[in-house]
Amino acid sequence: MTTDIDATCLETFPTWLRSLASDAEAMASGAASTEAPEAARRALLGGLNYLFKSIDLIPDGIDDLGYLDDAFVLRVAAAQALEAGLSGDKHPGLAALGAQASTVKEFLGGEYPRLEHYVTNLRKGMARGRSVDDVLSSPGTLAEFEADVRGFVRGYSAPGFVREERNLIRLRAFLDAKLPR
Repeated sequence: MTTDIDATCLETFPTWLRSLASDAEAMASGAASTEAPEAARRALLGGLNYLFKSIDLIPDGIDDLGYLDDAFVLRVAAAQALEAGLSGDKHPGLAALGAQASTVKEFLGGEYPRLEHYVTNLRKGMARGRSVDDVLSSPGTLAEFEADVRGFVRGYSAPGFVREERNLIRLRAFLDAKLPR
């Protein structure tokens, strides 16, 4: 029997897969905004670095799970950026993404804090030879980063997502195995 949250997610997740490229663009725009607080920019850059790390590692056959994982991370990072003072009025796309983190929270239930902690720690990570500090401290590195986002946007094609409850079970298992305890 499908729960209310599962039914919501079966309808919502395909939309998130289709919007992943534009979501990444909104994240990059917010990260490049010199008006945004540094803590907010760090949150956004950490989420985007995760996206790049993820797309470099997604094995064939799990595109839907791998990209949904990215969609979750972008939403949590956007929520954290808003909490850090990013203006939702100036960045309405990020405000919408951050608000959607509540669906992720409801979907993951008691496991959500693990994801939230993981996303927070992404600010210390590195992808494609760039750390968040590198991007924040160098206009040239920021420009390269933005070019990578534009390249992702141009090349991204949303994978299919079969609206079956077994895919939600697979997604929860995938995240459970991936997130540190």
